[in-house]
Amino acid sequence: MTTRHHEPASPQVVLYALSTCSHCKAVRQLLDQLGIVYDEIDVDLLDGGAREQTLAEIRRHNSRVAFPTTVIDGEAVVGNKPQAIQSRLGEPKKGD
Repeated sequence: MTTRHHEPASPQVVLYALSTCSHCKAVRQLLDQLGIVYDEIDVDLLDGGAREQTLAEIRRHNSRVAFPTTVIDGEAVVGNKPQAIQSRLGEPKKGD
């Protein structure tokens, strides 16, 4: 009999942010503290077509295009909402 251990798949996380946004910085710090691997896109630093393409992508998740928008496995959390982010990640909330 062979026993195999499968690690749970890591969530795919994309943080759409603005480089000067304090709420975006807080979400970035949370993800870093949790050791989450994520892609960060600072939308205000993009030019022309790349910016428009990224804004269109954000609109699919968040019609108001508010920042930060954190997309976790295709589901968006809009704003600096640590409990919602941790819940989507399956992480225990601080204080639990």
